[in-house]
Amino acid sequence: MALSLREKLKSAGTARTKPAVPVSDGECLIRTEERPAGEMGLPPVLSGQTLRVMQGQDFDDFGRESLLFLDTETTGLSGGAGTVAFLVGVGYFEGSTYRLEQYLMRDYNEEASVIARTAEKLRDHPILCTFNGVTFDMPLLRSRAVMQRTRLPAEKGHIDLLHTARRVWRMRLKKCNLKNIEERILGFAREDDLPGALVPETYFRYLRTRDMSLLEGILVHNARDIGSLPVLLGLLMKIHSDPLMLDKSEDLYSMGRVHERRGMNEEARKCYRAASQKGLAFLSRIRMAEIARREGNYSESAELFESALRKRQSADVHIALSKIYEHQLRDLTKAMEHASRAMILTDPSDRAGEDALMKRMRRLRQKMDRAEGKG
Repeated sequence: MALSLREKLKSAGTARTKPAVPVSDGECLIRTEERPAGEMGLPPVLSGQTLRVMQGQDFDDFGRESLLFLDTETTGLSGGAGTVAFLVGVGYFEGSTYRLEQYLMRDYNEEASVIARTAEKLRDHPILCTFNGVTFDMPLLRSRAVMQRTRLPAEKGHIDLLHTARRVWRMRLKKCNLKNIEERILGFAREDDLPGALVPETYFRYLRTRDMSLLEGILVHNARDIGSLPVLLGLLMKIHSDPLMLDKSEDLYSMGRVHERRGMNEEARKCYRAASQKGLAFLSRIRMAEIARREGNYSESAELFESALRKRQSADVHIALSKIYEHQLRDLTKAMEHASRAMILTDPSDRAGEDALMKRMRRLRQKMDRAEGKG
């Protein structure tokens, strides 16, 4: 049967190979570091309008001193029952300084201190910035706070950079963890970094041995995360403020999708045009055609769909054109032509797709016969 964290801590004394850490008085270990704010690449005032595009949530302009960058290291990566955040790293701005603090739980009775220190910083800096904190870090910390018979203050806003980064770079990078973004986007690689997957195992080894040197790699790993978050936030804000600064077609297309989802059609078109010019013409023209269709510009939509087909044949695009020509442009001949081409391109194993097209073609034939006076 798996031991609980309390049991592991209780039994750790029988397996020590290093001198024990002095008995804790309940206060967690605090490590601090200061860096010049100018190195973080974040402006003193953040644009609420840009953040609204990024996050899809309402933000007003605010000073960077309101931000609290947060990352946890935990005893499990799934966040299930019994998982504890044994290390909370936070970063915040004070004038010309970016201050980093880490709250480390060396023993079980220090968890309340870790939670209290975190709560204090949340009260002072009420807008959170994390990397997957909406799904993982904050639900875990709030549940642990309840276990300690307290509550964390509610944040006034939460900027989760994982989801923002995925929207911009997943099409090109595929893998959007922080390490890959640092290497591929921010342009720096971590040397001798402890992989995140090894953090729980390393911490439990510390519990058995009380060898504090084992925790150094975890502290360094966490500090690097906290140092990367403001840099990443600054870059993402620049991109969302001026997406045409991007030079990769996949990224431009992705930013078009962001603006399209926000209902910012003209901004989306600019991104799609730029992506099309850089080699992603097929997908970009389809998106511009869909925007034109939603706006009721059916002739423009049909023209854009037709131009996409000149790049690549697609059953879905032919079906879209068949619908426009039948229902909006009232050209049954072209509607039938595109339905027929879609049938040729449809996978024979897609019986539902074939049946739908056969039904469409029968209906079109009936309409054409009636128009010709045969029905």
